[in-house]
Amino acid sequence: MTREPSSTEPFHLPPSCETALLERFLKAEAMALWTVRSSQLQDVPPNVLIFLQRHEADERDHLAQFESLLGCRSHERERLPSVPKQWPALAVHLFGYEALGLEFALLLADVRPDLSSILEDERAHVGFFEREIGKILSGDSIAAEQARASARAWWSKLPRTLDRYLKHEAIEPFRSSLAGRILSSIERRLIEAKLLRTPLLD
Repeated sequence: MTREPSSTEPFHLPPSCETALLERFLKAEAMALWTVRSSQLQDVPPNVLIFLQRHEADERDHLAQFESLLGCRSHERERLPSVPKQWPALAVHLFGYEALGLEFALLLADVRPDLSSILEDERAHVGFFEREIGKILSGDSIAAEQARASARAWWSKLPRTLDRYLKHEAIEPFRSSLAGRILSSIERRLIEAKLLRTPLLD
């Protein structure tokens, strides 16, 4: 996947991409719901557990909304997905995927302004984990290095993950440009959070 120059200008998809975005969100919100449930079973700080419980309610509401819009149900899982067991690594995992969700929420709100409340929820989720990352990096040095190592590992997998999310006939004409914008935006967010020290993509 080729990364194109970053830009601060928003990326606008045409209305023809609406259904593709809704379908992507149906899958993403289902995965987010399962991930948040799995995360609550790990050893997380008390304030994080409280947030994750509220977060689960948000994701459940979002999922029901997309199921209603598309007229179909998301598939169920027999087992919850595996997530990192140690909090520094789990915090990075949640922060990274929430940042990815925020990028798609920006695209969706542009096409469907009536769904902008989802964008605000995504911003709140990213902001929470960003603050938790800050606490980790300013605390124990071993935990801080674990978080940074986890960020590098997560970042190395992101292009393949993003490639899967962008596979849709309606999105194909914009795929390369859109992937470059999203990767640049998330890379910048990870650097600003001090999880990455320098850009890792050419």
